[in-house]
Amino acid sequence: MRIADILSRDRVIYELNSTGKQEVIREMTSLLPKEILDLDQVVQILMERERLGSTGIGEGVAIPHGKLAGLSSMIAAFGRSTRGVEFESLDGNPTHLLFLLVAPEDSAGAHLKALARISRLFKDSQFRKVLMGARDVDELYEAILEEDEKYG
Repeated sequence: MRIADILSRDRVIYELNSTGKQEVIREMTSLLPKEILDLDQVVQILMERERLGSTGIGEGVAIPHGKLAGLSSMIAAFGRSTRGVEFESLDGNPTHLLFLLVAPEDSAGAHLKALARISRLFKDSQFRKVLMGARDVDELYEAILEEDEKYG
């Protein structure tokens, strides 16, 4: 699985408007295809997952994720907040880079592999700096794809 398989340029937000967890999740979910998804249901699933424990993994990164019945393949969105979002992150710091992932209900293995790949990308502090310094959506998207290519 490559990030390009699940994330398209039109599902990247250069600067998130929202500052709270649920609002950010709703803002990012709004980019997902309404034709195949009930967006309110997606928000509900993601918030249920957050109640189990924050997906704010620290160092300014969060990976909100969940599984949805009836979905045929994984889908993602990415958002950046230069001012930061209160996401109840494990380190208590604001979250700046958010990668939202929705997977089919029966995709446990693929879902975990995708989470591991995304997590590996965002562990690199230099990569996070590149994303924070990007000047537009194109730079954000290209940087993500370029970094992902390093992992084959």
